[in-house]
Amino acid sequence: MIKQFIDKLMGKAPKSNKPHFGRRTEVPASVHGIDPNLVDERAIHVTRTLQQAGFEAYIVGGAVRDLLLGLRPKDFDVATDATPEQVKGLFRRAFIIGRRFRIVHVVYGRGRDNEVIEVSTFRAHLDNAAAEQVKGNERTSKRQLEGMHHAVDSSGRVLRDNVWGPQDEDATRRDFTVNAMYYDPESQIVVDYHGGIPDAKKRVLRMIGDPVARYREDPVRIIRAVRFAAKLSPLGFKLEAKTAKPLTQSATLLADVPQSRLFDEMLKLLQTGHALASIEQLKKLGLATGIYPLLDVVVERAQSAFVQVALADTDRRVGEGKPVAPSFLLACVLWADVREGWAKRLARKEHPYPALQDAIDEVFDARIGDVSGRGKLAADMREIWMMQPRFEKRVGSTPFGLVEQPRFRAGFDFLRLRADIEEIDLRLADWWQEFSMASDAEREDLVQAAKAEQAVSQAAKPRVRRAPRPEGAAAPRPSAVPSDASPAAPSSDVGDDDAPKKRRRRRRKPGAAGEQAGDSGSAE
Repeated sequence: MIKQFIDKLMGKAPKSNKPHFGRRTEVPASVHGIDPNLVDERAIHVTRTLQQAGFEAYIVGGAVRDLLLGLRPKDFDVATDATPEQVKGLFRRAFIIGRRFRIVHVVYGRGRDNEVIEVSTFRAHLDNAAAEQVKGNERTSKRQLEGMHHAVDSSGRVLRDNVWGPQDEDATRRDFTVNAMYYDPESQIVVDYHGGIPDAKKRVLRMIGDPVARYREDPVRIIRAVRFAAKLSPLGFKLEAKTAKPLTQSATLLADVPQSRLFDEMLKLLQTGHALASIEQLKKLGLATGIYPLLDVVVERAQSAFVQVALADTDRRVGEGKPVAPSFLLACVLWADVREGWAKRLARKEHPYPALQDAIDEVFDARIGDVSGRGKLAADMREIWMMQPRFEKRVGSTPFGLVEQPRFRAGFDFLRLRADIEEIDLRLADWWQEFSMASDAEREDLVQAAKAEQAVSQAAKPRVRRAPRPEGAAAPRPSAVPSDASPAAPSSDVGDDDAPKKRRRRRRKPGAAGEQAGDSGSAE
């Protein structure tokens, strides 16, 4: 008060706490050069429908940035002044989702060919100091958050942000300048409030407002900064110094973010086609550890042959427009733990298949924990791992049943990566590649050839002569676990069509356990 009084006497203007909302700049097509052919027709349909209903509507965010760079965006988001309920009423297949930020998903197509256009309402830029405050986090304060439109926790992290406002305020509450531009596909004008177009030309990633405050509002912006830096680094983009400097000191704020949200953000880092580049950025920015325990493991093992091949393969598939599954990549990252736990149990003479199941359970408890979607994620990962010893069985009916499993392709791709790093014989992967693509008659020939190969291999083994058993002595019981059973060569416990019946009966239980795990793991 005294300082304000003195300033008033001296004629100094009071300092305004109102944020700078930028100046609206409309950039025509002749200047920004966006190719309209790169714009998704469904995104155009959404904006046109909203505009015809009397609302403002623009393509927004990363899609505009990519269009400016001459890239075809993979996802299109739309921003409008219509409320979520008004948006939902204009489209036949539209769904309101989210609590923290209420948005609408407009769905086109069905099954794997469906396309989702995400529509958000312009949000007001509010002073978080004036927001309603809760003591706990989003999970512990669910009841308290009911009915709140703008709420923060004790650290200043925004838990609710559903107050609608004008477009200039909506632009200010976005993260980076290059993600805060609006494109109208009808007029082909780009609306820019914070110099996004100049920053795109200069290849600069700059946070809107004070980076420290913005990271405090939503700590996940730390991960987003890494992801965008990794994605755009091949194009020459770099984080502005003021944007990059507070990253490491702000990383402790991530401890208050729900684990399920961190898990989802980790998957975005690893599955958007820039996994290897993201890991390099994490190291470069001093964030190699501390963001999320499972991500720490990925970064730590990124230089190992198997994980590096898996990450590179994921980047390749995304680049080719092929689907990727988190279960496959995480199965590759945690395979070393499974193998180690399996080997220890085999050394204790445990049955191979139950030993593998126990090793998997141990890894889930230690590494995955309780995260959103663990049920299906765990089932898919388990099936990939449990398939590996079954691939060693190339005779009898096993190959015909295995190739029909819903997750066979994922299990085989895992086997192929193991062969690529010489963990297993490359000929085994080649055999399954040929078998999976062969006709029924050709498959029979391949099985017979494998059976003959196995017979030759067994005949080549030196026979061990045993001393004659004393008359009247009981026959020794066969070992429940073969002496050569190991994670690298687990096939001996599966059984052999030419083995004595007694031996097959004694090994049926371990084999059955593996089949059961495979069947239950394939449930979608």
